[in-house]
Amino acid sequence: MRILLAFGRTYPARTALMLISLFLAGLAEGVGLTTLLPLLSVALGDETHSEFSLEVIAILQMFGLAPTVVTMITVMVLGMIVSSALVLLGNRQVGYTVAHVATDLRVALIRALLGSRWEYYLRQPTGALANSVATEAFRASTAYEHAANALALFIQAMVYVVIALFVSWQAAVLSLILGVFLLLALQRLVKTSRHAGKSQTRLMRELLAHLTDTLGSVKPLKAMAREDIADSLLRHRADELNHAMEREVMSREALRALQGPMLATLAAGGLYAGLVVLKLPLSSVMVLIFLVVRILSLLHKAQQRYQRVASQESAYWALQKAIETAQADAEPGGGKRAPSLQDAIVFERVSFSYGDRPILDALDLTIPVGAFTSLVGPSGAGKTTLLDLLCVLLAPQSGSIRVDGVPLEELDRQRWRRLIGYVPQETLLLHDSILANVTLGDPALTVADAERALRQAGAWEFVEKSPEGMQTVVGERGGKLSGGQRQRIVIARALAHRPRLLILDEATSALDPESEAAICQTLKQLTPAITVVAVSHRPALIEVADQVWRLQEGRLVRIKGPRETCRRFGERAPIGPEGGAPTA
Repeated sequence: MRILLAFGRTYPARTALMLISLFLAGLAEGVGLTTLLPLLSVALGDETHSEFSLEVIAILQMFGLAPTVVTMITVMVLGMIVSSALVLLGNRQVGYTVAHVATDLRVALIRALLGSRWEYYLRQPTGALANSVATEAFRASTAYEHAANALALFIQAMVYVVIALFVSWQAAVLSLILGVFLLLALQRLVKTSRHAGKSQTRLMRELLAHLTDTLGSVKPLKAMAREDIADSLLRHRADELNHAMEREVMSREALRALQGPMLATLAAGGLYAGLVVLKLPLSSVMVLIFLVVRILSLLHKAQQRYQRVASQESAYWALQKAIETAQADAEPGGGKRAPSLQDAIVFERVSFSYGDRPILDALDLTIPVGAFTSLVGPSGAGKTTLLDLLCVLLAPQSGSIRVDGVPLEELDRQRWRRLIGYVPQETLLLHDSILANVTLGDPALTVADAERALRQAGAWEFVEKSPEGMQTVVGERGGKLSGGQRQRIVIARALAHRPRLLILDEATSALDPESEAAICQTLKQLTPAITVVAVSHRPALIEVADQVWRLQEGRLVRIKGPRETCRRFGERAPIGPEGGAPTA
């Protein structure tokens, strides 16, 4: 029951109130049940009362209550009412905690992921993260609910045990030993559920990770008639998950089916032992049989709940491990200085590598504020890595990056990033309105901000002509729009919060030449109010740029811009006619 301890530390006040309520509920029920034996003695006309009955009668008389049938029934009913009220109070705390567990775990995971290093995030399958947020958080809260209910049943059973020991400790101990032995015999089924639950957690993660990747590639799969391959892989994982669920259900139902015969056997054995072996009064035997059967029934129910905990709690530990791993790989705090962007961004002998593969090697680069700078080069040359360094998603392994003379690591990371507008190569649009895609739900951004950004991106003309204007839904991944329209909305999103630096990573690579040329002219018009840094292979972005650098084998060569500032590791780079690219 480690999960109860874990949640007890997270929600101490409510857990303590739950435990106190359940304990008092059991105590109240026990007080009510103490009148059962003398009541049966009177009803059955026993000539002699057991020692326990006499003690109960003496306690009633001590409080000025006559040991009549009405009095004893009243005490019993009041005990049950008080017990039910306290159980309701305890279960209310359980319900409140269950309602918050899933939400709190989801929020903790999302915060940990968003606060982690970029390299960590890249290693995580998107489908596995979605599974953690949706399925595992729900299963974790369900595990807590079953654990709390199992504890409540156990407390209630212990109250009955105490009463049974007062009636006849010999018969009670013998019955309990047999009952515990049978419970232990069924523990194998609980272990089967635990293993099946762990398998479900692992297989669900793998299935959703693969499903997410497949759905992201469904168009080319269908175009090549290869969806059957994806279908067979998904079906194989689904079959494994189904097998694990079958094992859990079978063990749960087997445990439930075996409890009936066991309770009947113990009841018969207890009746024989009380009447024949111990020669107890009939009233004592009846009460004892009721208590023993009740105890074992409660313990069996507790074992059923515990079995559900065993099958579900693996989701909690997997989710907790994901949170702790992300927190352990959190981004460093960064500096405290407020950023400015008045002069230039300067890379000074910056180097970076992925493992043993060098990407940037003592790179020097100056990005003047207000200028349009383009970076070109073959795939894998390190252009995107350079942009990631600029966004502080990565950190240089040597050298430094300075903004207006201040090292980037000394700047407040979040305030620096708020100066950046980022346009990725993929036009990632939500299945929502144009307005929602521009503002991303940021409450600080108004409709006027969205309109301004759309105008800056050259998108207002087609948005204004849309059936519902900015409330027009763009469809799944923007499928109702053309490529150029999607790209302009993504650019508007990057401009909505009034950035000082606009970064474009192959932002026009999927556009036709006409659309690309139009967008490039739009981007050029943003300068000098906004500094633009663009990565591209396309000529249109090179033509509108104020300076163009080629990145290859970790080295930068200026192919467009003032000759006097051209550097290649301290040397003048070759420049073609009229400042163009060098001829082959």
